[in-house]
Amino acid sequence: METTFLKSFVLVAETGSMAEAARRQAITPAAVAQQVRTLERELGATLVARSGRSVRPTPAGHRLLERAGPLLSEIATLPTLVREDVVAGVLRLGAINTALHTLLPEILGRLSKTCPEVMVFIQSGVSQQLIEAIEHDRIDAAICLHPDYALPKAMSWEQLREEPLVVLAPARLQEADPLVLLRTQPLLRYDRALGGGKQADLYLRRHGIVPQERFELSSLLAIAMMVSEGLGVSLVPDIASPLTAGLQITRIALADLAEPRRFGVLWKRGSSRSRLVDALLAQARQGIMGRSVVQIP
Repeated sequence: METTFLKSFVLVAETGSMAEAARRQAITPAAVAQQVRTLERELGATLVARSGRSVRPTPAGHRLLERAGPLLSEIATLPTLVREDVVAGVLRLGAINTALHTLLPEILGRLSKTCPEVMVFIQSGVSQQLIEAIEHDRIDAAICLHPDYALPKAMSWEQLREEPLVVLAPARLQEADPLVLLRTQPLLRYDRALGGGKQADLYLRRHGIVPQERFELSSLLAIAMMVSEGLGVSLVPDIASPLTAGLQITRIALADLAEPRRFGVLWKRGSSRSRLVDALLAQARQGIMGRSVVQIP
């Protein structure tokens, strides 16, 4: 089977257009149609059907599409198995939202300069989803939180930073007592389904604080923006993001710090993409050594 034919099918299925699939590959629509027909003959099934001006996958096409993406990614990683002189291939990387907004752009910027033949496919999700994706070989590594249980022996972990809980408040309240703010001001609660949100909830319970809840959401950046607008205060992990630099907020440390949120890289030992993971780790380590931690203002 020609993998280029499989790629054409994937593009047709994703774009819903023979013409668009042809444009992206710099070939003619007739060539794309011929490739898809050849693939259908080889597999003995109809893969696409016309629907008005668009093209959509058949049930058989949908089943093939589920496997075709990972298969093409595997094929793209073959250079990493045979080339010793260069790091090349596709790294499947998971990342939580905090990573996307803080450390990851800088790490990937350095990686693209040192290893220009590495292509990174990024899957966002919560930490537990990403851990399960690594266990089932759907991704190669993740920048996520350390789980609150012992990792499987096949997993490796390298910590990048710790993020203690802080109270985020409008800048005008920077001299206020953090516990008083949590008791008296509307609370923008960090999602309790997430690690940092669970830590915040435990802290509030330990101090007997029943907050005046206004919102509950999973985006730390959105919470910071809402605090800047004067909608309330929040109890969140102390992230470092350049996107918060212009906000009218203050971070107030807690006298009795809760256990910090541990943030780092997780990967499975012995992966066929271990050289790609090693290249990522090298750039992550360089960032830690070469940069002082920037806190939320």
